[in-house]
Amino acid sequence: MRLQSACAVVSVLALLGACTQEAEPPAEAPVEPVAPAATTPAAPPVTYACESGQSVTAVYADQSTARVTYKGQTHDMTVARSASGARYTGNGLEWWTANRNGVESGTLSRLGPNEEIGTTVLERCSRPSATPDVLPPGAVPPAGGVKPVAAPCKGPQLRLSTDGGDAGMGHRVTIVGVQNIGTQACSLTGYPTVALQDRQNRNLTTVRSDQKPGSYLHSGEAPAPVELAPQAKAFFDLAWTVVPNEAEGEKTCPTAGRIRMTAPGDTAPVSLAQVFTPCGGRIDVSPFRSEAEPAT
Repeated sequence: MRLQSACAVVSVLALLGACTQEAEPPAEAPVEPVAPAATTPAAPPVTYACESGQSVTAVYADQSTARVTYKGQTHDMTVARSASGARYTGNGLEWWTANRNGVESGTLSRLGPNEEIGTTVLERCSRPSATPDVLPPGAVPPAGGVKPVAAPCKGPQLRLSTDGGDAGMGHRVTIVGVQNIGTQACSLTGYPTVALQDRQNRNLTTVRSDQKPGSYLHSGEAPAPVELAPQAKAFFDLAWTVVPNEAEGEKTCPTAGRIRMTAPGDTAPVSLAQVFTPCGGRIDVSPFRSEAEPAT
């Protein structure tokens, strides 16, 4: 009887000891590394060379905004309605781009009093388009779509010539031919940059070159792209007055001996010997066109 009681006590103590043992913690599952969140790469800046020698840099971060930098100042703009191309407005400015004929052009203008329409052109700029079939963000494709054509003409493949002119009432005009002497087609869009030199090839800094829409016979016509096959020509007008501006104290007019033209977006000038006397401190330059004489 005592033996049975002792065995019972030992069994109970063993059971209690087993219940007081701490349970081992469960093994932890391996922690998977968290992949870093995907980031959108920053949009690269796009630089446009302007006819004045300045440049405009634009960053198109998305489909509806553009950050435009000009003369060290940055302007944040938003997309605005346009018939074609991509148009942005903001900070009293308008930036309007178009991608045609292998050239992406951009016009920077000051908005009018209503802050809706650009009224004063500050810069006309351009850059070669590496992908002419691709429109800028927010752009509206023109009728018929965008087709790739010739790359912009460069100075070494161009030659200038005198291809006519006119005179009357103290005004003079020379039609300047621009020939593609290269072996590949190229294109010209907008205005040439023109500078004058004297007979000693020194720059005439007292005579400025003003861009004038249209031509001597047809003013107000908008610039249009001109594609040049090898040996083909484009044309522009160079107009001036031969009457001294006596109200400004001008007695005699400077004598120019050479024209130096630089194609849009290029830096290599092409020269043409041309002796004339521009008065009033200015000459007017028309956009490129495909015919020597504009249609009447």
